[in-house]
Amino acid sequence: MNQDINQLIMEKAKEYESYVIQQRRHFHTYAEVTAKEFETSKYLKEEAAKLGLPIQELKGTGFIATLDTGRPGKTLAIRSDIDALPMDEDSENLKGPKTCVSVNPGACHACGHDAHMAIALGAMKVLCDIREQLSGKILFAFEEGEEQGTGWPVMSEALIAHKIDAIYGNHVTAFMDAGTFCADEGPRMAGAIGIEVTVNGKSGHGSRPDLAVNPIVAASQIVTQLNTAWSTRLDVTKTVTLSVCMFQAGHMSNIIPDSAFLGGSCRYFDIEESHKAAAIIEQVAEGVAAVNECTVTFGKKQGIITTPVMNTPELAQLSQKGIQEMMPKGSLVHDVKWFASEPFSRYYDLFPCMFNFIGVCNEEKGCGAEHHNGKFDIDEDALQGGVAVTAKFAVDFLAGGKGEADD
Repeated sequence: MNQDINQLIMEKAKEYESYVIQQRRHFHTYAEVTAKEFETSKYLKEEAAKLGLPIQELKGTGFIATLDTGRPGKTLAIRSDIDALPMDEDSENLKGPKTCVSVNPGACHACGHDAHMAIALGAMKVLCDIREQLSGKILFAFEEGEEQGTGWPVMSEALIAHKIDAIYGNHVTAFMDAGTFCADEGPRMAGAIGIEVTVNGKSGHGSRPDLAVNPIVAASQIVTQLNTAWSTRLDVTKTVTLSVCMFQAGHMSNIIPDSAFLGGSCRYFDIEESHKAAAIIEQVAEGVAAVNECTVTFGKKQGIITTPVMNTPELAQLSQKGIQEMMPKGSLVHDVKWFASEPFSRYYDLFPCMFNFIGVCNEEKGCGAEHHNGKFDIDEDALQGGVAVTAKFAVDFLAGGKGEADD
């Protein structure tokens, strides 16, 4: 039976490969950023409706499409993010022209959410086709605003009401070869610490800095002192990255401004070290500001924003076993962690979680640029495997399957 269902899933994934590629190119071409995924959401709902799945509208652009087998059993949520990044896209990848480019200025799927949606739709079609062999329910949860972390509260509230037994998600990765997967237990993606520091000084004429208090000087020193503190006050074996990405101050060359703003983030895997890092940021900012006769104001996103994405051990084992059964030998890789962050981490406090990495790098095709880069592109040959692995996990989970992957 297990071998038969595996073969059926693979046949269906192959059957829908061109459909999935077509969907990915559609979403990529018509990319929409956080809170503006109106056409994306509408299109996804239409595809789900074609399969007869009822739609639960949520506040904003997120929604849930439910596959109910009509038989009692577990309830699994398969989550996909739907938003693009607010950036322009390069028409070429690392080798040449891309197969598709966003036509919407300032909106670009440079993180792979187009692939996530396409894989979810492909898995939806496969699972609908074999629904007579399943029990329980599958909720396809399309979450808005992943890039800004705005969609998960509404989605989690809805999933709690559905009393789901677990939640599954995918993320394509540009640093893993196409055809490979990673489903390790424990921490997968980093937690995030926000940096939002406004340094308050006293404005004045640029010709008389002695009569003003220049916040730019203090803000500059905060940046350098933070980097010094990072190497001397944090455990070097428990990496916490530091990136000050925004420095905003002034608008004319002869006016000393009232304030300067610093924005950025840190990423971590160790919880204890994250609290130390968050405290250091505030200590350095306040101390340096005081020495320069300035004050600081911290923004709403100052401090720990998210915890690391975690995989529940039992679900990781189930996913690994499924990958080994479905994919060629060597497809399952281990010990891959990603210092990016994801609000999928929020679900870990609520449900058993499984977050799978899908490799999409292919240097020969020019696919391998970093996420959030204008040249980011994926090897579409990886999508079929993503569909098969997702459907396989759903089938095994609903069947109550357990098992250990081979070493």
